[in-house]
Amino acid sequence: MDQTERKICIVCGEPKEDGITIVTEFICTSCESEMVHTKVEDDRYPFFVHQMKQLWLRFHT
Repeated sequence: MDQTERKICIVCGEPKEDGITIVTEFICTSCESEMVHTKVEDDRYPFFVHQMKQLWLRFHT
């Protein structure tokens, strides 16, 4: 039985299997896709920026 590792997405907070790891943090495929297609004018854009800042902060502490 092959067990796929589930990681916690730093954007949605859900355990997922598919996604990308940036520095040491995981972003699921659905959040990655949503971020890439979100326009600057969208209400969720500042949230995504804040979550991405966490990558930088964790890497530099």
